Amino acid sequence: MMGSRAWVLQTAVALTIASNGGKAGFKQGIQGGLTTSFNPLSLGLRRFSSFQRVGSQLSALGDRLQLKFGSSFVSCRAGVHDDVQIPEGSVSAIILAGGVGKRMGAPIPKQYIELEGQPIATHSFNMFARMPEVGELVVVCLEEWQHVFEEAYNILPEMYQKPIKWARPGAERQDSVYNGFEAAQEGAQLVAIHDSARPLIIEDDARNCMKDGLADGAAVLGVPVKPTIKEVNDDGTVKQTLQRSRLWEVQTPQCIQPDLLREGFKAVRANNLEVTDDVSIIEALGKPVRITKGCYTNIKVTTPDDMAVAQRFLADRAKTARSPALA
Repeated sequence: MMGSRAWVLQTAVALTIASNGGKAGFKQGIQGGLTTSFNPLSLGLRRFSSFQRVGSQLSALGDRLQLKFGSSFVSCRAGVHDDVQIPEGSVSAIILAGGVGKRMGAPIPKQYIELEGQPIATHSFNMFARMPEVGELVVVCLEEWQHVFEEAYNILPEMYQKPIKWARPGAERQDSVYNGFEAAQEGAQLVAIHDSARPLIIEDDARNCMKDGLADGAAVLGVPVKPTIKEVNDDGTVKQTLQRSRLWEVQTPQCIQPDLLREGFKAVRANNLEVTDDVSIIEALGKPVRITKGCYTNIKVTTPDDMAVAQRFLADRAKTARSPALA
């Protein structure tokens, strides 16, 4: 008979979100996109609460799998190019923090609202500072908000106080990226461009994306979409239903080799193109872009509802870090 640890692991990988509990939670997990040949229903499970009785937490099982039962499921996996070694200090991390954030309805830009005791933008700033692969931090922000990062930088342990540079936002995202790119050091092997409004990025996912970018030229974190997506005509009628299995929601960081990004910017400007994300610049060249599978928790905080979700994810992450692994 299958051991309990193997049973729990094989059952867990069929789920992506376990927050609803009961049959609804189980159904949502199964529909979330992860599949397994193992069918827990064959064992007579009638309600999702059966999973909750297994234990309060599953961690350190499989390849970077962490699951907190009765709460949010973080689904991650190793990158495609696990064997790639990123030289220490070879990556320039470009933190985009120039947005206005009108949808948040706050008196200040969303990335500077406090989340769990610190501004949203400094969560990812601190994470990149801790990564040995990152040789410098390039922050793209208005001068009036520069102090937010300076204060965060000053309280970092000295070993994480790597060089920091500043660039100003442009009229469009691609202009902000270009300004940050121009400020980056010569000789970097990779630039990792990240939205500061994504505070829940984790080091392992960022590192996997860097590995894929270094190996393939360009890579972006992403996750398979869960809902059905329909393309709609101007009059509001459905044009077609897109094939969900081929659709991914992209995130950041987006990791690109500098020579390739420079070539892409030339093409974008020569053809007067507007792009909404960084790897689209590479797509404009007809070059391949690798999707590195990330985590569904790496959300962009845009609305008050997103704030509540981010707070929950961070609270769950803190509980997981304080709890011992399943023996």
